Amino acid sequence: MIGFALNRLVSLLASLIVASLVVFAAVEIVPGDPARFMLGINAQPDTVAALRAELGLDRSPVERYLSWVGGLLTGDLGVSYTYRSPVSEIVAERLQVSLPLAVYALVLTIVIAFPVGMLAAASRGGVVDTLFTGATQLGIAVPNFWFALLLILLFSVNLGWFSAGGFPGWQAGLLPGLRALTLPAIALALPQASILARLLRASLIDTLSGDYIRTARAKGLSAGQALRRHALRNAMIPVFTIIGLQFSFLIAGAVIIENVFFLPGLGRLVLQAITQRDLIVVESVVMLLVLAVILVNFAVELAYSWIDPRLRNPS
Repeated sequence: MIGFALNRLVSLLASLIVASLVVFAAVEIVPGDPARFMLGINAQPDTVAALRAELGLDRSPVERYLSWVGGLLTGDLGVSYTYRSPVSEIVAERLQVSLPLAVYALVLTIVIAFPVGMLAAASRGGVVDTLFTGATQLGIAVPNFWFALLLILLFSVNLGWFSAGGFPGWQAGLLPGLRALTLPAIALALPQASILARLLRASLIDTLSGDYIRTARAKGLSAGQALRRHALRNAMIPVFTIIGLQFSFLIAGAVIIENVFFLPGLGRLVLQAITQRDLIVVESVVMLLVLAVILVNFAVELAYSWIDPRLRNPS
């Protein structure tokens, strides 16, 4: 297990190095001068040059890359061009929205997907399974921002149960904060729950055809008992992998939902930083999101290799 973990850790570090190069290069080729954007199109050339020197934009790309990576390693993400405050403080503030939203959406995904997927697998080929197939196909096909607009129309405009957007802050209390995140979490969870439920159904159906399931049934277990006690655990390897990938997506991919609901999260911060040419914020936040995705995938690989030791030595 230790050798497997070290091997995956080396891959993780290599992925981070490649990702840092790609992120830095992608941001560098984006058109627009941050200094000129901050000062306006009528700014004098010497004023623009002075601001570029102050921001470190007059240095070579190699120097700026090494300085940026060195800052990442020490926890110093630099200072935002627009907000004129440390990027680490801005990110920490926005994480208070994005991270709870991702966890909330993932919990809803699991709560919806597991009962639905298990019920569909148990009634394979029946009416429930047919309804499940249609519902999950719809859930996958409809974009999450469209779900968000429908939820706002129903629960905010017509029923008035939830606000249409905004976040009161956790200082207002846990319940108001969760209430503000409920509709965004549902909008994020519905498509992901559809994907997870379909995968769980397919994995359970494959598992239920095994000899050990027939043996369990022959010993007197009902179909539901055999599914819960034996089939579910053996079907969890691909499901667990998808859950890890979905959590990564929910952290890094909630840009549209955060903008629909006007949530001050990381996704909205990145979008604003791109429009304002705040390159240091874009680079740092995107790199942190990449790090989160890689760490989650690393944790998932360790977890399912612990569940199934055969995966440690695929050869």
